[in-house]
Amino acid sequence: MSLQPRARAHLSAQALAHNLEALRGRAGVPLLLPVKANAYGHGLAQVISVTRELSAVWGYAVATPIEAAELCALKPGKPVLLLTPADESETRELSDLGVLLGVSTPEEVRALPGGARVHLKVDTGMNRLGARPEQAAELGGLLAGRGQLAGLYTHLASADDPDLSSARRQLELFAAVQAEFPGVPAHAANGAGVLSFGALPNMNLARPGLASYGYAPPHLAHVLPLRPVMTLRARVGAVHTVRAGESVSYGGLWTASRDTEAATVQVGYADGYPRNATGQAQMLVQGERRAVLGRVCMDQLMLDVSGLNVRPGDWLEVWGEASVHPGEVARWGGLAEYELLTGVGNRVERVLD
Repeated sequence: MSLQPRARAHLSAQALAHNLEALRGRAGVPLLLPVKANAYGHGLAQVISVTRELSAVWGYAVATPIEAAELCALKPGKPVLLLTPADESETRELSDLGVLLGVSTPEEVRALPGGARVHLKVDTGMNRLGARPEQAAELGGLLAGRGQLAGLYTHLASADDPDLSSARRQLELFAAVQAEFPGVPAHAANGAGVLSFGALPNMNLARPGLASYGYAPPHLAHVLPLRPVMTLRARVGAVHTVRAGESVSYGGLWTASRDTEAATVQVGYADGYPRNATGQAQMLVQGERRAVLGRVCMDQLMLDVSGLNVRPGDWLEVWGEASVHPGEVARWGGLAEYELLTGVGNRVERVLD
């Protein structure tokens, strides 16, 4: 096919493997890699192709039954854990696919088909999902008696806070439940937990999400040399002159004080570039930071390329490790890095480098 994408997310297999090996070393245990939300926007198939042979990765975690089925269809060759509750009508199909089911309530336990294997979620303070510690012991005993208890887990709510007292309290509550089930695999540390605590006692796995793709809270950025995996590039659709006194884009938010060469770059907020970055956004063009002119549009944005040799069809780097850091773009848009990356749209082609 001769038709070309207008934006590409280039994924560094080397950076991803580097991050996972570093996190596995820091955690002291293999990783249960979260690949929910299309592998945090990076492309599920591409991430699986890089990681299925990595010894640092024990298995994968997803958030929805459809994600679990899509992942199983890729034949990852490693365990798959569904982190959120499945409907009773879905549990048989998921179990037949070999998916480990996350359960939290007596109702979910009662609805399990025979042969299902589960990880019991313990709520130690997140108050999102999970059995309270006093109930978890009872449910775990029931599951263990049926031969279905394959793991225990909890989620840290504030491991990215410099004050780790709340996270430590969660770990204490979880440890009390663990003590009831010696030998059952357990996991608690997200990315911030791995960076903050390193190796945790009596844990068999760690679940670093965003950190696996290259990002850390600012106060933890020095702990490991994580590398952003995604570089986003977009094509130039046109180059034109904006005359002095003319405005650019919706609302006329930017007016040229002099004749300005503008490149119309074929990426916009429908592709994941934040509309609220208007007025702050920049890109690196031929070694120079250049301003985005006026309002970011759905499919395009305009960029000052005065004095540069930019032509239609050229590829420009929107963000990346060696240009404008994705974290900076996220801040311009008032977003967390999670939101920026998972917002990269389906029109953006994912390619492995």
